[in-house]
Amino acid sequence: MGKGNKTVYFCQNCGYESAKWMGQCPGCRDWNTFVEETVSSKASSKGAGKLRKVQEPVSLQQIDLQEDERKTSGIDELDRVLGGGIVPGSLVLVGGDPGIGKSTLLLQVCQHLANDGIQVLYISGEESLRQIKLRAQRIGEISNQLQLLCETNLQTIREIIERKKPEVVIIDSIQTMYDEEIASAPGSVSQVRESTNVLMQIAKGMNVSIFIVGHVTKEGNVAGPRVLEHMVDTVLYFEGDRHASYRILRGVKNRFGSTNEIGVFEMRSSGLEEVKNPSEFLLDGRPEGASGSVVACSIEGTRPILIEIQALVCQSNFGMPRRTAAGTDFNRVNLLMAVLEKRAGLNLSSSDAYVNIAGGIRMNEPAIDLGIVLALVSSYRDWIIPDSILVFGEVGLSGEVRAVSMAEQRVLEAKKLGFEKVILPKACQKSIMNPIEGIQLLYVETIRDAIQIVRDRF
Repeated sequence: MGKGNKTVYFCQNCGYESAKWMGQCPGCRDWNTFVEETVSSKASSKGAGKLRKVQEPVSLQQIDLQEDERKTSGIDELDRVLGGGIVPGSLVLVGGDPGIGKSTLLLQVCQHLANDGIQVLYISGEESLRQIKLRAQRIGEISNQLQLLCETNLQTIREIIERKKPEVVIIDSIQTMYDEEIASAPGSVSQVRESTNVLMQIAKGMNVSIFIVGHVTKEGNVAGPRVLEHMVDTVLYFEGDRHASYRILRGVKNRFGSTNEIGVFEMRSSGLEEVKNPSEFLLDGRPEGASGSVVACSIEGTRPILIEIQALVCQSNFGMPRRTAAGTDFNRVNLLMAVLEKRAGLNLSSSDAYVNIAGGIRMNEPAIDLGIVLALVSSYRDWIIPDSILVFGEVGLSGEVRAVSMAEQRVLEAKKLGFEKVILPKACQKSIMNPIEGIQLLYVETIRDAIQIVRDRF
């Protein structure tokens, strides 16, 4: 260890610093999160002199907001998740599994922005310029407004940004960047934290929009300290199976918009293609005349999405029945099965049960409860629920079907996709103000009512 260096321990979740290793972090109370790093004792003194000029406080009335404050990325699904476009001076973190399409999406953003005449700087610490060009050739023609740079030194990057003055900067990835004033290796807790801090100062001080690519751990969190997500303005996660064609971009944190919006993409040889109608995409290939299949409606942000819920209930050959849930909460499925046993008289305690949301998408909204219940009943009784039926509603422990938000938007989405009947909570009747022609609404108060409708009418 060199002169002036010392060993400290950092918490990977909250960035808490300690002189010795501890099993539990005093800051965030998590276990086994401390990592050892070598830092320079001169680091703080070097950065102390670099103070920005002092600014005077202003009132809200003195701050001017323009109508065209946001820039469109050219990708509607991304703009939806960002809250309407790219905000100047924002710091956006994009995380996801390796090979899922983070760099491809940001390169497509660069293509659209550059073709619109916006100065864009793409900085890569992982790929060479030739590798980036090979990837760019699959996407299509890109304007000369896009400039590429392979660099990992943040001091050099700061000088180039100050000289070139781009409007948008892409950093791929934050784990490869390093600050010379920090003695630890690139990708370590202190380097990631300080690198993000430098980029935040550049974004706010020069009014530059910066996108940061972040690697994820095996638990699915962005690698590095948890404080990284608190420092940035927006956190976006790419979800989906890398071996499947679809991708879901979900906003986990957004200071400029909703955190419930999602964007759906399909990976093709030419890059990521937007899926304008996710409901149609997710229902494609639905089996006809099969029991245990029900279409339900969930809301993601402001968008209603129709999903197919599949259930398979069969006699267990073991003393302990097996329960599996893919795409929804396992404990929620167990709870709904207990409600069915107690309130509807179904003997499910000796049956294996498998619940799956087709398409690999994950939904946890309570509005899909009634869909899960009817799918379980359909498979258990071997009843076939017609393809023209849509279901939504939250189920309580007493077996009641409770109201959900945005009922009218869900019904209109069902009508648009050709559904003829909707089973929905009676408590939603007052929220549907205008009569909707061309679709029949079947209101239910309890799961017994819903089961009776399926048994008697279909």
